[in-house]
Amino acid sequence: MTVLVRPKALGDHKVRTFQMLIDGKWVDSADGRTIERVSPGHGVVVSRYQAAASVDAERAIAAARRAFDDGPWPRMTASERSLILLKAADLIAARADELAFLDAIESGKPISQAKGELGGAADIWRYAAALARDLHGESYNTLGDGTLGVVLREAIGVVSIITPWNFPFLIVSQKLPFALAAGCTTVVKPSELTSASTLVLGEILEAAGVPAGVVNIITGTGPEVGAPMTTHPDVDMISFTGSTGVGRLTMANAAQTLKKVSLELGGKNPQIVFPDANIDEFIDAAVFGAYFNAGECCNAGSRLIVHRDIAEEVTARIAALSAKVKVGDPLDPETQVGAIITPQHLEKIAGYVSAASKDGAAVAHGGEALDLGMGQFMAPTILSSVRPDMAVAREEVFGPVLSVLTFETTDEAIRIANSIDYGLSAGVWSRDFDTCLTIGRRVRAGTVWMNTFMDGASELPFGGYRQSGLGRELGRHAVEDYTETKTLNMHIGARTGWWMPR
Repeated sequence: MTVLVRPKALGDHKVRTFQMLIDGKWVDSADGRTIERVSPGHGVVVSRYQAAASVDAERAIAAARRAFDDGPWPRMTASERSLILLKAADLIAARADELAFLDAIESGKPISQAKGELGGAADIWRYAAALARDLHGESYNTLGDGTLGVVLREAIGVVSIITPWNFPFLIVSQKLPFALAAGCTTVVKPSELTSASTLVLGEILEAAGVPAGVVNIITGTGPEVGAPMTTHPDVDMISFTGSTGVGRLTMANAAQTLKKVSLELGGKNPQIVFPDANIDEFIDAAVFGAYFNAGECCNAGSRLIVHRDIAEEVTARIAALSAKVKVGDPLDPETQVGAIITPQHLEKIAGYVSAASKDGAAVAHGGEALDLGMGQFMAPTILSSVRPDMAVAREEVFGPVLSVLTFETTDEAIRIANSIDYGLSAGVWSRDFDTCLTIGRRVRAGTVWMNTFMDGASELPFGGYRQSGLGRELGRHAVEDYTETKTLNMHIGARTGWWMPR
């Protein structure tokens, strides 16, 4: 049985209405249309945003272009930009409860988790502020007496930032502060399902001293707003996080003008478990990795690749712990798994489970949608007897569904892990260092955790192989991703040229 935390009515909660931030002004959409967001955990309207059209996106892009070409931001010293980013981090921390509440009611994530994400986001802004002062070029005085070479790092220009609904504030914080640290100007489009916390971030950045036009925030759908953001000739770079399918479209749009593209896309991440692992610690990590953020996470550990000798024990113990996971009201501090983002997405998740069952997989726990009186919820689900060729083992379900596969040899485990189109992250569990290192070297993924899962830090790069994306976020080189490299080749003294005497 699943432990249920039934949602309580929001009571006197007032629908919060937001405008967009364009060129330092809070404005409505050009045609006055709006979007209403229904809370996935409570089934009532909680937010209202502007529904931007292409003309609004063009206004925002023009503002960012002017701010980059003629404004003060790219011309400030690194220390000046750093101080503003540090102030923004402090203001994020000061408004963390408000921001976490907005993310919880709009995305359905548990409030305790949302508060943790806000702490991580503030840390990222502080880290980006430090990197702003560390951005530098190179010099070469070894090219002969008559030559001096200097390599500059310059801000790339106007950056379109498009973020998803599953981590509304955290993911914009993995992009925007690094673009700002480099001296870029930006147009930001959060998901139309979870725009509120990003719009509050606009207020925070204004208060921190970011000049008008440097950060423009527009709200609307991908076809109407995302399209011009990815095709407009005045945009120099696109940073996108979302599905692999939309990532392909973004890349195709960017190719029209050969923009630089950074993509953080889907994942189908394996945890490979050997018989000598610390099984107690692994069981906890497996449940966390599968159900964190209701499995609506590109890093979710949705594939367990378990040695055949321990597969039955592992499945039974994960099922037993899954039965203790608390599912329900996102605003209850005890909740561990919140609501599913939309009714349509819940139907998609249930469809994967149904198809896998018909194809021979066994439901070891859960497997059904939950009726809690309001909102939409899915029981934590474990599928055993899963084959590598099943859709549930190859495609990103993006829900609280864990597939258990088995192996007998290390080579077989690696082959199963690498047999899909994704390569975002992976985990390996063994007390043997050689085993862990072998898996770490041979599994094609951007991050490989060893005897842990889904740990992270601002200092560590994040991104994937293959169809999990292009480029890396976070880490000490994150600011460099938003720059161009320029070579200054300087000649000293008289030049001996082609037509000059030697």
